[in-house]
Amino acid sequence: MVFKKRTRVDLAKKILLEHINPIERRERVPIKDAVGRVLAEEIVSAIDVPDHRRAAMDGYAVRAEETTGASPANPVLLREGADCIRVHTGSPVPDEMDAVVMIEDTIPAESGGMVEIRSAVHPNKHVSMAGEDVCYGDAVFGCGHHLRGCDIAMLGMIGISHVHVYARPRVAIIPTGSELVPMQSEPECETGKIRETNGIMVGLYVEKWGGIPVYRDIVIDNPDLIEKEILASADCDAIILCGGTSVGARDYVPGAIESLGSLLVHGVGLSPGKPAALGMIDTIGETGALPVLSLPGYPVACLIALFEFGRPAISKLARIPLMPDRLMRARLGAKIASKIGYLTYTRVQVTGGVAHPVMTAGAGILSSVTGSNGFVVIREELEGLDEGDEADVIWIE
Repeated sequence: MVFKKRTRVDLAKKILLEHINPIERRERVPIKDAVGRVLAEEIVSAIDVPDHRRAAMDGYAVRAEETTGASPANPVLLREGADCIRVHTGSPVPDEMDAVVMIEDTIPAESGGMVEIRSAVHPNKHVSMAGEDVCYGDAVFGCGHHLRGCDIAMLGMIGISHVHVYARPRVAIIPTGSELVPMQSEPECETGKIRETNGIMVGLYVEKWGGIPVYRDIVIDNPDLIEKEILASADCDAIILCGGTSVGARDYVPGAIESLGSLLVHGVGLSPGKPAALGMIDTIGETGALPVLSLPGYPVACLIALFEFGRPAISKLARIPLMPDRLMRARLGAKIASKIGYLTYTRVQVTGGVAHPVMTAGAGILSSVTGSNGFVVIREELEGLDEGDEADVIWIE
């Protein structure tokens, strides 16, 4: 497999992202549906939270000056209901009281209706003030904030039921290959046919990363039909094609991208995933030229190229911060070979702090991923890692 040029992964990613503009479309959604979305407006509180003084402890609300000098050896006697009032955590503190004595620092006196106060308190002790959490007029979240579950709770707390968020990117997924049949088919009936499954794999990750997958039908290896399908998908925000991206006689996808716009990269220093191609087509939409990713047809290579290029592309379109990988440090259970000049993903199974390579080659063997729980990524400048070396393992979600 020979490419005119092989681009480093980091450079290829940089080139692609420089050509992508985030989505400007906005929509209004209930806050219960807004987790994981990106705010398209600033949120300013119209209320104080809390809107009253409240007890921060179970105990008695008191006037602080009346507890001066109180101690276990020298308790102060206060009349319950007049000089002190029983309160619970979160309940309002009466206007005439300015502090709370914890219940464990009090004892009901033997004489009826009296309470022994055994600890002095200062004004506002164990009292949550009005606006302590959020004040009226506070900017709670800025435009562009990525909403988490705790943020949704805060929106509800300040009385907001709906928010404006940026639209999720619609990503067309186009499987290519004359050998493919739909996943529900029985390929055994036709010699040389295989079920198309890259599409569903890509679509589920697109959805996980904040996009909306738009599944297209399989396109056979025909340059005119591939171009036609790309153009038919131009109402989306990005296009991902699976298969037909190498340099073989039936690999028409990179040429189709180039004929419809610009082929930015074809061939990357990624193993597996070398045949990946990245480009833009000239159909102008809301975000300008449309990003097109051409991923290898071999499932493992498709998945790795999707991680490296699809995830950051979708994140930028959706304005979602690209979260760091979940890593674990592990010791290698065997030597891993790699080729200088390639960012190499090796599938491993981590057991007891030891990463055992599952398969160091085989871009088409999907079971090598499903039988793994992580990847060891070897940098381009290294020629493998030795048994016993420590390495970061990227967990497969």
